[in-house]
Amino acid sequence: MEVVTIAIYHCSIQIISRSDGRSAVAAAAYRSGTNLVNEWSGRPANYDRKKGIAYSEIMLPDNTPAAFSDRQALWNSVEMNEKRSDAQLAREIEVALPHELPLEEHKKIIHAYCQQFVDAGMCVDFSIHDKHDGNPHCHIMLTMRALDENGKWLSKSHQEFELDENGERIRLPNGRWKSRKVDTVDWNSHENAECWRASWAETVNRFLEANHAPERIDHRSNAERGLEELPTIHMGAAACAMEKKGIPTERGDINRKIRAANRIIREIRSRINDLKAWLSELSVKLEQFAEEARSPLLGDLLLQYMEQERQRVQKYSKHFQFQHTVEIGNDVMETLRKLNAKDIYTLADLENALTSLREKVEASRSVVKGKERRMRELQKLIENGRQYLRTDPIRKERNGIRFKKKRAEFEERHHADLALWQAANKFLHAKAVNVSTLPDSIRAWQAELATLTAEHDAEYEKLKQYREEVRELDSVRRQAEKAMTPEQRTYERPKMNAINR
Repeated sequence: MEVVTIAIYHCSIQIISRSDGRSAVAAAAYRSGTNLVNEWSGRPANYDRKKGIAYSEIMLPDNTPAAFSDRQALWNSVEMNEKRSDAQLAREIEVALPHELPLEEHKKIIHAYCQQFVDAGMCVDFSIHDKHDGNPHCHIMLTMRALDENGKWLSKSHQEFELDENGERIRLPNGRWKSRKVDTVDWNSHENAECWRASWAETVNRFLEANHAPERIDHRSNAERGLEELPTIHMGAAACAMEKKGIPTERGDINRKIRAANRIIREIRSRINDLKAWLSELSVKLEQFAEEARSPLLGDLLLQYMEQERQRVQKYSKHFQFQHTVEIGNDVMETLRKLNAKDIYTLADLENALTSLREKVEASRSVVKGKERRMRELQKLIENGRQYLRTDPIRKERNGIRFKKKRAEFEERHHADLALWQAANKFLHAKAVNVSTLPDSIRAWQAELATLTAEHDAEYEKLKQYREEVRELDSVRRQAEKAMTPEQRTYERPKMNAINR
């Protein structure tokens, strides 16, 4: 059975943190479609009417208190144990499930995947979402503190004194001992994240194989897998919903342009590879003949082809012979005209033209890739800029409320908008954007995006032109091949790949 790779791999890892205005209790309630109350803030989180929750479950290590099998008890224990206003409350892993398999297999996949977290000492709360729209996925929430043998939360880190070459503690100029922070567990390491991403692909592929499904997923990027296709951008839930309703979005338009460019690049490379393989085999075969025959004139071969066609139709009527000869002659003359315009006279010239064309395609691809990268950056800047401008008045109104109770009530009503402002402000600050001139910056980004889009379209037109040139050279190849003598045509002609239209 032929195994193919499908583009359903998705495994994203994020931290649920108070500094982003988020709550582990609220996140757990939303993902499981339940009604929970955050005892740390006193805020309820009611999502029991949420649709699309296919299955939820909590998996616990052996040393975990039995009460933690209750979702409210587990995440409130996490919330109450974290005292800082910027505390990291939970880690969330979101994975796309293979739509080729049913829900029962999805449960088994998640169980097998999450067992590594339970074995490491984490509490796992996962929820499978499936709206039967072809996008089943699972949210996996993980605790970030380890538990001792009695089921008590341990510290995330501790201070360790640094020692000199004599094993003595080092005193700083301020009189304190030099120390460093040491994590209690290594769950935050980048190496762990890479292992978890690879483990997801391995687990899914194991179940796909067990269910005799030919599809496979791969956690590696296109570059790591040796693929040179341009990557599409992440659509997001809002853009996906609009696209499904037939409403075009900016992100959708960008992805459509990327896919169209990839189709043309694949076709050009396929044809060039076939042509170069044919030329390589032909050159090897012609070495068996005279030295001067290594690179025969294409004009001679095409004239031989025309003569062969004339002889082939001699058994038909004079009218058909005349009509067919005229058509073949016109085709050959048009081909010769195009070849002469490109200074292509021999098979060697044809191979050089293909090499030059390949270099042009790669240069154009490099330009398109760079523009795509900048277009994605601009899209994020514009979206976060608009989000900041929309929510900043709400943030200022909140800051202007003097009374604590009224301020808390205001924050409760505008919790979502304040969280969006926090995320946008954090993003813009990381990009060193001056928010005081944000409207002007957005206009400049939009203008740059429009310019890049136009330049991208121009490069796309170049790719289409290169595709036509490759098709013309392929037509020459077919005509020249027919003109070869039976001895010259004893080699096996490479099979042409299917063309993506």
